[in-house]
Amino acid sequence: MHVPAPIARFGGIVASDLRDVTSDPAALDSTGWWAVVADFEGRLVCARFGDVRPSPVPRPRPGRWRGPAATAWTSSLDRAAYTAGVRRVREHIAAGEVYQANLCRVLTAPLPDPAAADPDELTALLARGNPAPHAGTVRLPAHGVEVATASPELYLARRGRTVESRPIKGTGRGAADLLEKDHTENVMIVDLVRNDLGRVCATGSVTVPALCAVEPHPGLVHLVSTVRGELAPGRGWADLLEHTFPPGSVTGAPKSSALRVIRSLETTPRGPYCGGVGWVDADRGTGELAVGIRTFWIDRAAPGGPALRFGTGAGITWGSDPEREWEETELKASRLLAVASQGRGTATATASTTTLREATGVPAVETTGRTGGKASWR
Repeated sequence: MHVPAPIARFGGIVASDLRDVTSDPAALDSTGWWAVVADFEGRLVCARFGDVRPSPVPRPRPGRWRGPAATAWTSSLDRAAYTAGVRRVREHIAAGEVYQANLCRVLTAPLPDPAAADPDELTALLARGNPAPHAGTVRLPAHGVEVATASPELYLARRGRTVESRPIKGTGRGAADLLEKDHTENVMIVDLVRNDLGRVCATGSVTVPALCAVEPHPGLVHLVSTVRGELAPGRGWADLLEHTFPPGSVTGAPKSSALRVIRSLETTPRGPYCGGVGWVDADRGTGELAVGIRTFWIDRAAPGGPALRFGTGAGITWGSDPEREWEETELKASRLLAVASQGRGTATATASTTTLREATGVPAVETTGRTGGKASWR
């Protein structure tokens, strides 16, 4: 079987000629250009490439991506289990254990042609069907990393000593759909991100240049805030990841309590979903890691054979309505699932949102394991 060569693609550049792979985040402050994938559960893969050059995302090549059938997707939590989980989160909030928690589910579909499945071909489709500011590919098949992301959310950007995060909280089909609950949730997470960055930034340097800005994306809008600070002397990527991971927008507040709630309710690991995906140029002191949302990954060790996975979720507060939160997860998933399900004929390529909702609302595939807590990066 042909194994495609390792590559990474972000922001109009493509990297090849793999030189090194490590799980040590300190390498990101050494030398070279690195692709980074951090699973929500704490697995970190940093890959240094020797050839980095400008390259636009290639046009999709007909027939090169064979996605799952639109009706093949199953969910780790069906509608009943998810809405029950929302009610359980509200009980934790009422008990004073947590203010907000993100409740997520992982969608899975078998790959019709695993030997030919290439995340870079999926990235080409996503670039046309769901363009995103932090879109990219990391293809490291020998290391179990095959990711295609259309993430709209910045987890961490670094320019020299300046670091920035742009948490998203609040989603609707249009600005009129955004509720007071969405603004409250956004402010909660901004406070959490300010606290996280404050652990590694110079005292007094953390600011909020933008709060609850409405930002349009394909098929929906988000509330987005900006938090910025200056790294304290002697601090680097290892410190940033240790004190800010997992991203606050996909955990909740307080983060430690939210992670306990997540572990008790979610039935399968999130993997790259809700982790960090991006690049670091150690020579220039720059980098951008996106929150791993709107992200597909190939799981070749999945029960039943190689599968494509995708995560979706929503932030739950006391003001959450369980059915509305389920619908938010559907809204976030439907457009991207339609793109990824292309390549199996006209009916699949034009699959309706209704069909996709029916597909993703069925009982889950068999899964084992639970989502993890704070990463140790060891």
